[in-house]
Amino acid sequence: ILRPRGPLTWLDPGPFGTLGVGGGFALGAGLARPDSSIWIIYGDGSVGYSIMEFDSMDRHGVPAIALVGNDACWSQIAREQVTMLGAPTACQLAYSDYHTVVRGFNGLGIQIQRVDEATDAFNDAIKTANLGQAVLINALIGKTDFREGSISV
Repeated sequence: ILRPRGPLTWLDPGPFGTLGVGGGFALGAGLARPDSSIWIIYGDGSVGYSIMEFDSMDRHGVPAIALVGNDACWSQIAREQVTMLGAPTACQLAYSDYHTVVRGFNGLGIQIQRVDEATDAFNDAIKTANLGQAVLINALIGKTDFREGSISV
């Protein structure tokens, strides 16, 4: 469970159609508080909307760390769509190489496929961000029924 570290340290877009705002939020937070650690928690669907912001982070010196939970699916949408319509049409994605894209914007890209790789990945990410470079950790995860029955807004 993630908890804010203090007042005014957590930006959450809420549930109303603001998919992909993480990159812009991180950029603004990093510019407003340059001595703070900036983390972005993405799904693979949302990172596709703002991965270009790693170029902006590089140009403006914002060494954010992004963690992508990559399950190769628009799972939040598929969960209801399959139940209601019987098919996951347009919800299936690829296990895309988001970590490779970030390297093109002078960031460090790390892919993890197993839980035992996570500690080293996080340590490398923190060390790299502390040296001034943005990082994206592309965590390949499996499918789950987590939040089954919840309502997406």
